[in-house]
Amino acid sequence: MYFLSGWPKRLLCPLGSPAEAPFHVQSDPQRTFFAVLAPARLSIWYSRPSVLIVTYKEPAKSSSQFGSYNQAEWRPDSTMIAVSTANGYILFFHITSTRGDKYLYEPVYPKGSPQMKGTPHFKEEQCAPALNLEMRKILDLQAPIMSLQSVLEDLLVATSDGLLHLIHWEGMTNGRKAINLCTVPFSVDLQSSRGSFLGFADVHIKDMEYCATLDGFAVVFNDGKVGFITPVSSRFTAEQLHGVWPQDVVDGTCVAVNNKYRLMAFGCASGSVQVYTIDNTTGAMLLSHKLELTAKQYPDIWNKTGAVKLVRWSPDNSVVVVTWEYGGLSLWSVFGAQLICTLGGDFAYRSDGTKKDPLKINSMSWGAEGYHLWVISGFGSQNTENESDSKSIVKQPGILLFQFIKSALTVNPCMSNQEQVLLQGEDRLYLNCGEASQSQNPRSSSAHSDHKTHREKSPFADGSLESQSLSTLLGHRHWHVVQISSTYLESNWPIRFSAIDKLGQNIAVVGKFGFAHYSLLTKKWKLFGNITQEQNMIVTGGLAWWNDFIVLACYNISDRQEELRVYLRTSNLDNAFAHVTKTQAETLLLSVFRDMVIVFRADCSICLYSIERKSDGPNTAGIQVLQEVSMSRYIPHPFLVVSVTLTSVSTENGITLKMPQQARDAESIMLNLAGQLIMMQRDRSGPQIREKDSNPNQRKLLPFCPPVVLAQSVENVWTTCRANKQKRHLLEALWLSCGGAGMKVWLPLFPRDHRKPHSFLSQRIMLPFHINIYPLAVLFEDALVLGAVNDTLLYDSLYSRNSAREQLEVLFPFCVVERTSQIYLHHILRQLLVRNLGEQALLLAQSCAALPYFPHVLELMLHEVLEEEATSREPIPDPLLPTVAKFITEFPLFLQTVVHCARKTEYALWNYLFAAVGNPKDLFEECLMAQDLDTAASYLIILQNMEVPAVSRQHATLLFNTALEQGKWDLCRHMIRFLKAIGSGESETPPSTPTAQEPSSSGGGFEFFRNRSISLSQSAESVPASKFSLQKTLSMPSGPSGKRWSKDSDCAENMYIDMMLWRHARRLLEEVRLKDLGCFAAQLGFELISWLCRERTRAARVDNFVLALKRLHKDFLWPLPITPAASVSSPFRNGKYRTVGEQLLKSQSTDPFLNLEIDAGVSNVQRSQSWLSNIGPAHQEIDTASSHGPQMQDAFLSPLSNKGDECSIGSATDLTESSSMVDGDWTMVDENFSTLSLTQSELEHISMELASKGPHKSQVQLRYLLHIFMEAGCLDWCIVIGLILRESSIINQILVIIQSSEVDGEMLQNIKTGLHAVDRWASTDCPGYKPFLNIIKPHLQKLSEITEEQVQPEAFQPMTVGKTPEQTSPRAEENRSSSGHGSIPQGEVGGSSLVSRKEEDTTRAEEEEPFQDGTYDCSVS
Repeated sequence: MYFLSGWPKRLLCPLGSPAEAPFHVQSDPQRTFFAVLAPARLSIWYSRPSVLIVTYKEPAKSSSQFGSYNQAEWRPDSTMIAVSTANGYILFFHITSTRGDKYLYEPVYPKGSPQMKGTPHFKEEQCAPALNLEMRKILDLQAPIMSLQSVLEDLLVATSDGLLHLIHWEGMTNGRKAINLCTVPFSVDLQSSRGSFLGFADVHIKDMEYCATLDGFAVVFNDGKVGFITPVSSRFTAEQLHGVWPQDVVDGTCVAVNNKYRLMAFGCASGSVQVYTIDNTTGAMLLSHKLELTAKQYPDIWNKTGAVKLVRWSPDNSVVVVTWEYGGLSLWSVFGAQLICTLGGDFAYRSDGTKKDPLKINSMSWGAEGYHLWVISGFGSQNTENESDSKSIVKQPGILLFQFIKSALTVNPCMSNQEQVLLQGEDRLYLNCGEASQSQNPRSSSAHSDHKTHREKSPFADGSLESQSLSTLLGHRHWHVVQISSTYLESNWPIRFSAIDKLGQNIAVVGKFGFAHYSLLTKKWKLFGNITQEQNMIVTGGLAWWNDFIVLACYNISDRQEELRVYLRTSNLDNAFAHVTKTQAETLLLSVFRDMVIVFRADCSICLYSIERKSDGPNTAGIQVLQEVSMSRYIPHPFLVVSVTLTSVSTENGITLKMPQQARDAESIMLNLAGQLIMMQRDRSGPQIREKDSNPNQRKLLPFCPPVVLAQSVENVWTTCRANKQKRHLLEALWLSCGGAGMKVWLPLFPRDHRKPHSFLSQRIMLPFHINIYPLAVLFEDALVLGAVNDTLLYDSLYSRNSAREQLEVLFPFCVVERTSQIYLHHILRQLLVRNLGEQALLLAQSCAALPYFPHVLELMLHEVLEEEATSREPIPDPLLPTVAKFITEFPLFLQTVVHCARKTEYALWNYLFAAVGNPKDLFEECLMAQDLDTAASYLIILQNMEVPAVSRQHATLLFNTALEQGKWDLCRHMIRFLKAIGSGESETPPSTPTAQEPSSSGGGFEFFRNRSISLSQSAESVPASKFSLQKTLSMPSGPSGKRWSKDSDCAENMYIDMMLWRHARRLLEEVRLKDLGCFAAQLGFELISWLCRERTRAARVDNFVLALKRLHKDFLWPLPITPAASVSSPFRNGKYRTVGEQLLKSQSTDPFLNLEIDAGVSNVQRSQSWLSNIGPAHQEIDTASSHGPQMQDAFLSPLSNKGDECSIGSATDLTESSSMVDGDWTMVDENFSTLSLTQSELEHISMELASKGPHKSQVQLRYLLHIFMEAGCLDWCIVIGLILRESSIINQILVIIQSSEVDGEMLQNIKTGLHAVDRWASTDCPGYKPFLNIIKPHLQKLSEITEEQVQPEAFQPMTVGKTPEQTSPRAEENRSSSGHGSIPQGEVGGSSLVSRKEEDTTRAEEEEPFQDGTYDCSVS
């Protein structure tokens, strides 16, 4: 949870000769000063600002006597430095401040600036002090000094002659004898009666470090053995020392000790770091974990790093940094999760792919609070770079400062019961909770409201318990960065603690003194008004938010008193507004749970307080002690407690309790003791008092049971105090982060349906699982872990390679921290299934089934189990895959999950997968039954790879027919391509993505419709039909298998597909589904005209005119006509004003071309690839109410895209040149129409006519179909469409055709009988049709005359050859609606008109959507 930030800084060292280059850095205990050693000089640096204060240079004469400097060690009070030299001397330097008020560097403020005028201690904080170094004492130990270690008031020195010297800081040996290591007994553990001695003479200590919490030394011997030496009693003499060692380490090189977790990290020559701990009972050394690079992550370097050179724990003991002989820097969490390693990625390679030299590190030391790592880089002498780099900075050792950002959890573990990620840098904070303004706006507040409602009901709701919405927590990858107030930082650097409230809207930070808080809503910091108050308090145990209050534990300097304080966020920051409670001992940790504060103190006691708003005013909160628990029996050292929290988690899960409401009380204390998670529950074995009998304030809290250890190696713990009946598993669980071992969850198990649980079933279970990120927060309901990860950016291309000085920006990538999140649900489900807890897994999964990524969870689980088991070398005795498969079938997403998993897995594993989940043929058929065609299509690709072509062809045919039936055009196009591929023997490669090959053999013009899926709302009648088609095709022979086709395969395959298309078209016509027929032809490029020509006397006959008419009315939402209220002898009867309404509409358009464009466009629909809908909103009102259908095919607008269209009869230019009306039937149009005057009644008629039209789109589509049927010579259909459009000119035109050409007598007879049937029906059921039938009566008489003449059928020729590209018919769809609201009275205007208008709107919306991206490319020159 430490992350690198930016580039490292380089400090300017005053470099003389290479002999004066620095090689060792050591910080003082407070990490404000750094001692830097060169062979003959000692320098003191200050941390902020990072400047050199003073240097002591050894004169040449004494330098030759002492030898070069070696190591430095600070006295605990930072007043002295001991330096060891090569010839066995120890030099003691005193650090004294120079006289008076002198500073080396002081801040300069502009005149009149109010800053820092009356600030106490302001000089010490702001300025780098001026110091003097003087050598006071020299001690000669007469043997090379291997290691120096400051131990309390003494200095422990190990020399190469095998002695340990204990020296007083004043430079005296105190008369104590040096201890010879050979006399110290060593054994495997402290219980052995006598240990063996180090049996050989030349053994000595190479490296050692003192561990205060274990009271002993971790040591590394020169032969690579490691051990731990501890005084048996308080006296430090040879007789009283005893050593333990592990048997298996023989290549130790260095050691570092973690006091908080009692860990000893031994670096080894193999490149790994072995981390040991001491067994409390036996005193033996136990291996905790190893830190080593894996071959998987670092294939080219993992075993070439050389020995471990240095290991350093961070100041807060939460991370360790390791470097090797080879170079490089790596960072690990306390229990071994790798956070950063500079041996791979952008650290190791340039942007052109060449390898960089790794950074060699001679010495390193952490700065204050772990924000900086001071590094002295190595010489890199064995580099074999070209000469131009000889002055390269890499080769000159210098001081680098690596900058870090760390998680607030490392120092303030009470943050773990929240769902935000908060990172703190040296001068800024990083939050993941997005802009605070989001949580204020109504959108997200309404999203919260449902969260609130069910949580507010709980007895503990304090108004701020709802979690943030998922979107603000996950949002995007960027952080919300808050710059810490510079005024506060100047006198209180470094920031020690930070905390954020539950809603993520307020942050508080604690520096050296006092604290400050910030609101994300107002974007303002609040600081103490009285700076003396700020400088008078030191926050000791962290801080936490409770509602609008900040709770913190501090030390009051002037009163010398430990206190617990509560400040209100909204009032001024002043002690006058604080509620102060005195405490006995120093507070080390503090945490808030619901309305309780839990405090852990330096005397190893835990104290519980209740916190509540005072009744005397809303602005104060009161704190009262509830209970104290002494833990001194269980805790060896208070510093070992990492975190303490109160939770409602207990071993019982609430069902078995005698009183269920107690399940929600603060149940147990969780204590992380040096990585051991200890739980103390309330003791319920005594008599239970019913709560209602006693006043809650006087309620006696139950005592706690003795502690139980729940888990080892725990870094962080997360619980929540919210409750949610639906997701009890997730909310009542305890989440642990265990470093390199991943995460663990302590999950409650619930009996189903509240049955009595089995006595032998445990009520909770600990499940381990691995995730790929370092967890920083857990979103309980959303089953997500949030984290952060370091990302790197290379900028080396900005600098030329051969520049003399290699820039840091070239050597190092720029580091940024990015937010990440990960799903963990599949791990938990899998762990439950492994343990035969399928019922619990099902309960848990069902509670999360509403999550948006739940399908992904199932897929991940299936995929991981499949990969593991199918690729395993040994046979698996008890495979999990069948269980997982059975589990997934419980969910409706089963079919998709399986097929997605298969498509993402290699083909070799498919047999194993389908052996567990079932035969893909059966799954395919299940998809068809469930009408899930897209999934079925995915199964088809699997079948094609696993089965012979005949089988996949049979299934493809099934799917193709179903897709046709449901109007899934995109799928139909893919299926056509797929069937062709099978036929032409391409069955080896599945056609996974659409290629440019088009399904239809017709010319161009299909491009607009590729990759477009169009589903029309299906009418109810189509459902039984689809079932019928399935049965019909099931029995269909699967057709010749792919092997039989050779060269003819293509045409045979096309024939096969055409047969299916013809069959579908025939069925649509038989069922009078013209609208679907239009869509079908348009989308699949079906050659409708040529097919209609062939079927003119068979399928394309109209058997029942009345039925067809009714069906068209219904399909195209066209209202049935009604009789006008005026007498039937109105002028409209004889059609005199038939086009008045239309012309009126036309004249509204100022541009004559526009009208032409529209009129001509209607017929040209067929030639263009898109529906007319985008004549555009501008012209939509000018609906083309042209009643001049007959001549339409004589004037065409050719869309520019159709180059090879033989059928376009006219072109845009023809039209504009002869802009006069083209044929004789346009004579009704009066050019001076505007001079006409209309009477009131006529206007009423016109408006009624306008109202009785169907949707505009239906009109365009109907006219288009009319055009198609005309060309194909299906005159009976033309008559039906003429009737529904109620335009006599259409009927007239048909008669002209019948007269001018030879027409089949049977068809004429059919038309005649059909029209008589319509006449009869109109008389009885639909009088609205009578006026129109009366108008066309004369035509009918003509027709019967012709019928009697019995014309020969052979002579008829369709008007155009059937080569028209069929894609034209997309128009059908639109044509149905696109002619204007002009010429038809509306059916049942009375009550139903509202309804029909409503339907019309919805369907119009449905229809228009799919076609919008087609364009009607029409240009008028």
